[in-house]
Amino acid sequence: MRNQRVTLQDIALLADVTKMTVSRFLRTPEKVSPETRERITKVMQEVGFPLEETEKKNKSRKIGILVPSFNNQIFSELLAGIESVTSEQGYQTLVVNYDYSKEREEEHIINLLTYRLAGLILTDSVHTLKADKYLNAADIPIAQVMDLDDSHGRIAVGFDNFQAGFDMATALIASGKKHVVYFGSMSDPRDMKRYEGYRKAMENNGLTPQHITPNKVSSVSIGAGMLTMARQLDPLVDAVLCTNDDIAVGVLQECLRLGIRVPQEMAISGFHGLDIGLATTPLLASVITPRFEIGKVAAEIMLKKINKIPTIERVDLHYRISLGGTI
Repeated sequence: MRNQRVTLQDIALLADVTKMTVSRFLRTPEKVSPETRERITKVMQEVGFPLEETEKKNKSRKIGILVPSFNNQIFSELLAGIESVTSEQGYQTLVVNYDYSKEREEEHIINLLTYRLAGLILTDSVHTLKADKYLNAADIPIAQVMDLDDSHGRIAVGFDNFQAGFDMATALIASGKKHVVYFGSMSDPRDMKRYEGYRKAMENNGLTPQHITPNKVSSVSIGAGMLTMARQLDPLVDAVLCTNDDIAVGVLQECLRLGIRVPQEMAISGFHGLDIGLATTPLLASVITPRFEIGKVAAEIMLKKINKIPTIERVDLHYRISLGGTI
């Protein structure tokens, strides 16, 4: 067939689909199943239909984003950083929550990759084997944020969680505390790296590391219960390093309720420098992390990759230690 004689009906007949399906493929290809998209594409190529112009016209301007929780402030600030860039450049974001489940993350990764995404941003660097296979086979830029793991050729923007845990534990120990307990949350890779940094600092000072992890999303309410458990396990506990500020605020509130002097009898540190920790008296000590900037830089790098502009792929945005009034 000559190009000018090819109609949508011709393509539909050859691909064994309806004319409406071909039209949908041309307008919103993400709404057509991968198998059908492949069949229609093959027919268009065989008959000489100007597919390149069609693809150019329908070039995706969607960025997929996977976050482990919608209830955690750190991810809302990360998303704000991403969208400060994507919205200005005319890109839309598709945000999906997987509730810290590797199986759900795998399912969402596979589903998102069936869409005509321009890029994909992940908030974890450890995935299931199946999810990794799909990610490695994807022909779009992929970013992993909030950490600096070996990214397997993917964009990496974040900070060193291990070193942050080490530095804050060292600050607690330097204040004279000897019985420092680490309060975790979901045992996700970032949480565990902070614990490993804390453990290294404790062992370097000849102290015994202690770890309490409820495997629940961090919140103010669980902080009080974790403090009660820590005091039962070690009546001499004199400091806690929390994986998030909301847990630390719960610990602080419980200390104030029980008349435990902070920081004289109990030093407390959070993580991330969330707004909730800036409103306490005394001011909460915390590891201040640049969530908005991480999202912004990751999005900037991703759009450069999408548009074939040379760019760096790994950025350490660091953190800073704030001792507040609780150390």
